[in-house]
Amino acid sequence: MARLIFITGGVVSSLGKGLASAALGALLQARGYRVRLRKLDPYLNVDPGTMSPFQHGEVYVTDDGAETDLDLGHYERFTGVPSAQSDNVTSGRIYQRVIERERRGEYLGRTVQVIPHVTDLIKEFVIAGTDDIDFLLCEIGGTVGDIEGLPFFEAIRQLGNDLGHRNTCFVHLTLVPYIETAGELKTKPTQHSVKELRSIGIQPDILLCRSHYPIPEEDRRKIALFCNVSPACVIPGLDLSTIYEAPMRFHEQGLDTQVLKTFGIDDAPLPDLSHWQWVVERVKNPEGEVKIAVVGKYMQVKDSYKSLSEALTHGGIANNVQVHMEWIDSEIFERDDAASFLEDVDGILVPGGFGERGTEGKIRAVRFAREHNVPFFGICYGLHMAVIEGARDLAGLEGAGTTENGHPRHPVIALMTEWTKGNQLEVRQEGGGLGGTMRLGQYPAVLATGSRVAEIYGGLEIVERHRHRYEVNVGYLRQLAEHGFVVSGWSPDGRLPEIMEISDHPWFIGVQFHPELKSRPFLPHPLFASFIAAAVRQSRLV
Repeated sequence: MARLIFITGGVVSSLGKGLASAALGALLQARGYRVRLRKLDPYLNVDPGTMSPFQHGEVYVTDDGAETDLDLGHYERFTGVPSAQSDNVTSGRIYQRVIERERRGEYLGRTVQVIPHVTDLIKEFVIAGTDDIDFLLCEIGGTVGDIEGLPFFEAIRQLGNDLGHRNTCFVHLTLVPYIETAGELKTKPTQHSVKELRSIGIQPDILLCRSHYPIPEEDRRKIALFCNVSPACVIPGLDLSTIYEAPMRFHEQGLDTQVLKTFGIDDAPLPDLSHWQWVVERVKNPEGEVKIAVVGKYMQVKDSYKSLSEALTHGGIANNVQVHMEWIDSEIFERDDAASFLEDVDGILVPGGFGERGTEGKIRAVRFAREHNVPFFGICYGLHMAVIEGARDLAGLEGAGTTENGHPRHPVIALMTEWTKGNQLEVRQEGGGLGGTMRLGQYPAVLATGSRVAEIYGGLEIVERHRHRYEVNVGYLRQLAEHGFVVSGWSPDGRLPEIMEISDHPWFIGVQFHPELKSRPFLPHPLFASFIAAAVRQSRLV
């Protein structure tokens, strides 16, 4: 079985546990170890699939169709290891399974309690399927002391006892704030956070201390003394100019070395960080820059589009340019002229989303891109908006729209009630449950010979991840094709349009799937690399 590394957090949320976990996983991987990362989320939702992006940020979708926490995106981008349904669990899912077992009589009449029944199920989840890896990194969401998280902390405490100290390591992430009026860093929040953790039976082996400023040796020794760890195990986690510096900076501070020492490993090979050095060099020293307008509806919370922003950065890495992202709320275009916001951008991207709010603004952004020959990339709902715009303004179908938002005169986007996944027929009903009922996960597509996307991908068969309920209505494809807006990618059975493009436009592509989910810093997604290349050409025309 794998050695287990638990990453917990204290003081405040949003300190970067997911990023720290991903960077540590990348470091161990760079030393030649096989790793896997998992996330325990304390909230009572079964998964984040029905949660607002304003509440939770992006929903990250895995190959096998799980709707998961956005931190799994960090895990995949940093390690390249595909996540799965088994790598994210919530309190809601745990309690759901406990109740299902109780209803089936599996507890044989015993009183069902948090300890041992809930904690045992959490432990089962943590250690399942870990025989073929060297290290499992398990992040616990929230902060120590949260009432929802107590069963998870109890479960990992028990695992520490069950497996022994040489098989488990506890890394605790805390905040060392700088108080302007006092002119000094304060260690007391870290001390109190560790005290809270120790009160529930967990002694951290390593402290990862987030700070805006370097932490002096004296303060590190003070933290070590009061928190019962070695000074070498107090690791500063300073702000970085790019998140992709994290593996190198954590290695310089000794994080991976101290983790391995916890397991009694002193002879591990040094990590090969050359590909991270290449990525950081490209990010820090680009040869040019482009400006991309992202026209969406969840702009108040940038984590709503986390994978998207990273994929655009990866496209910049592929072209050795810096990508400046202009985040524009689409509702603005319903009040003001789009040209005043978009006339100086090099590319326009309309991302995924749900619901009617802001749709007309997105459609106007699409029209601007099409009429002014600005590179355009529509993703999922962005494809839908492009189809509606094309139906109205190219094909002359007045009242074209999507049945997601009512009963339009021309339903060019409609609910797909049946589709094939592998050898199974998936069926959905109007008005059915929302959670987990979309076309989710990995699906293949076949590209049209001679199409722009076939050239971009370098082949005719692709596999991409989906998360949507509505599809392009094939009944209107002929009218769109007559005006140059054609399908260039189909589902293998020829029933579902996956990609559409305008061939006589500098770069106009809409996709039904979410390519941002499969982009990596050292392996940028071809669509994003090509889109940014088109934006570079556009910038030279202006």
